[in-house]
Amino acid sequence: MLRFCALAIFLAGVSVGGYYRYKAEKAGEPISWNEEGVTVMVLLRVFGLVGWLAIIVYLSNPTWMRWSELPLPEFARWIGVVTGVISVPLLYWLFKSIGKNITQTVKTRKEHQLVTSGPYRWVRHPLYSVGTLLFLSLALMAANWFIALAALMGLVMLMIRLPKEEQNLIARFGDEYREYMNHTGRLIPKLRLNH
Repeated sequence: MLRFCALAIFLAGVSVGGYYRYKAEKAGEPISWNEEGVTVMVLLRVFGLVGWLAIIVYLSNPTWMRWSELPLPEFARWIGVVTGVISVPLLYWLFKSIGKNITQTVKTRKEHQLVTSGPYRWVRHPLYSVGTLLFLSLALMAANWFIALAALMGLVMLMIRLPKEEQNLIARFGDEYREYMNHTGRLIPKLRLNH
């Protein structure tokens, strides 16, 4: 049952992301990955590919990933299911909000618009947050430390890339983006304490 849930959540996430990325690529000009730097570009794609392959291998035949199993209690694995079920509509919401502005690199499109609605109202990079949450939910469902490690290494590479991405956005939108940064969190909403 857990494997079926993981498969359904994985396919739903891939479908949502694939659909909106395809629409953005079809509507916009090709974007170069050169600005990321070779090391970040290669490592980010390697960790991403390893994570995707590990999930696909687990979904195809869990015994092939038994070498990296975790002895998780059943309830922890069901927490992964709940987290995954929550992640899919969040993915839809963020992709719907950013629309054709989505890119797979730090570079912006020529007609890029600053999106500050939907989840972007509170978080500047919700795709990184929700994508990591989805991968970690799949790691919990699979009870697999290797999938979790690949997700966390992908997040580390995204965090290394993030300053360059934000520099590009500041160069593009100037004070408008700086102001946006002041009242939003990078990956989670900013806490506002009232005095």
